[in-house]
Amino acid sequence: MSKTAFKGSVVNLAGEFIKTGVTAPEFTMVKGDLSQFKLSDTKGKFVVLNIFPSLDTGVCATSVRKFNQLAAKMENTVVLAISKDLPFAQGRFCTTEGIENVIPLSDFRNPSDFDTNYGVLIADGPLSGLLARSVVVINPAGEIVYTELVPEITQEPNYDAALAAIK
Repeated sequence: MSKTAFKGSVVNLAGEFIKTGVTAPEFTMVKGDLSQFKLSDTKGKFVVLNIFPSLDTGVCATSVRKFNQLAAKMENTVVLAISKDLPFAQGRFCTTEGIENVIPLSDFRNPSDFDTNYGVLIADGPLSGLLARSVVVINPAGEIVYTELVPEITQEPNYDAALAAIK
């Protein structure tokens, strides 16, 4: 069982955080217009999974803004902002913040067990049921080439390391 921390307290995750070198498990999530989005929709591109608990927190919002800026400069790359927030809340945030280079996806229905297949479901503590802050980069062949399970949920991910996996 993987672990992270929230405000200094250990938080357990359901299962093991996904590793590099494996084929990224397929998943299906909900877009802002309530249509489905599948990982396979990104075939042939680099994919950055920016995974976080909720857009309603400062650090999560900052990570989406930062990846939005960075995504505008990346070729053949799709950035997915993934949380359990409802698609309506994600849409409102992206409209208000001018987010145009990131695709917000909601895992609130979870038909493909993304949270457990990628090992990011928070199993205990005050954020139980939400997703742990992490970044996963998938190459155009569908292989995971970078992972970061942020050790403290209240901290931002290492943007530079994630981008280095794309170059």
